[in-house]
Amino acid sequence: MQIDDLTLTLFSWENIPPTQYAAGSGNSSGNSTLGLLRISTDNGIEGHAFLGSATYSAEIDCKGIIHFLKPILMGADPLDREYLYQKMWKQNRKVSLRSIGAIDIALYDIAAKVAALPLYKFLGGYRDAIPAYASSAIMSDKTEYAEEAVKYKEDGWAAYKIHPPTIWRKDIGVCRAAREAVGNDFDLMLDSTWAYTYDNAIKVGRAIEDLNFYWYEDPLADDDLMGCIKLREKLSIPLMATEYSPGGFTNYVPWIINKATDYLRGDVAVKGGITALLKTAHLAEAFGMNYEIHHGGNSLNNWANLHVILAIKNTTYFEVLLPSGAQKYGVIDDLEPDSQGMVRAPDEPGLGAKIDFDLIKSKTITTLK
Repeated sequence: MQIDDLTLTLFSWENIPPTQYAAGSGNSSGNSTLGLLRISTDNGIEGHAFLGSATYSAEIDCKGIIHFLKPILMGADPLDREYLYQKMWKQNRKVSLRSIGAIDIALYDIAAKVAALPLYKFLGGYRDAIPAYASSAIMSDKTEYAEEAVKYKEDGWAAYKIHPPTIWRKDIGVCRAAREAVGNDFDLMLDSTWAYTYDNAIKVGRAIEDLNFYWYEDPLADDDLMGCIKLREKLSIPLMATEYSPGGFTNYVPWIINKATDYLRGDVAVKGGITALLKTAHLAEAFGMNYEIHHGGNSLNNWANLHVILAIKNTTYFEVLLPSGAQKYGVIDDLEPDSQGMVRAPDEPGLGAKIDFDLIKSKTITTLK
């Protein structure tokens, strides 16, 4: 079996609700561009992935895939994923991790289809369901957070994560309001999106320790290894970093050996695909650490994330970023937690998602070949 074609169809995503998860981020235009990556083989099996998100247009990365990565794949056996991953990684100064990740996902989609298995089974299934947590957008008032947390608790979800206004005193007030609203028998997390100085990170961390929060995510700058070492020494709440720590798979090593974080973090987009996540999850397991997988930025990335989560034991939750209108597009019957707050395993071969090819055709901007 050989790869005989690779195309990337750019299509428009319109009427995206305005959202913000970190200071300076978000989508105010209401529009973005996604890419449908299609890898074809000479036996008729195709693999797919999406490129881009509501806040990160696929136009940014699309040319790198065609100019630098497509030549590596043409004529290759799609089952040689490790070989192809190593070849693509050598181009990482020219192309983004998102580009490498999209191709890697599509190759795994092909491999699981060849095996006639859902991808998580192909990877070596560990479970067939995972609890979901709702992950807020930034809101203006602590009452909004409290009300939203109560809603998801009443709907049977496992936990609620706060993306706060990123003003440390106000953030503590938001966390207190949420805990008072849901009581002590519901997991809450705080993701401060790299917003604090060290001194303020200590103050917020001690406050949410007293509030029995489940984890404390990214309080310091994404490259502040030394600050995280000091912070972890001062706090008892589990600290989570590395979501956007610079570098690829091997850059997790200094965070582990310096004991700078309790949990590692990543997803198929920002870390370069399923291959990178599996390597990291197993590395983390060897050190007795969780690898908590982050939201993937688009629908197919989240399906890929789910399959990895179901194939490893050291992750706790599946992240559902709110609102859904800013996260889900291009897939029919997209992932949703059930009445028990669980996200269940797909049962179709490969990724198992039903791509809305009619929608993509109607919104097509161009196809790169």
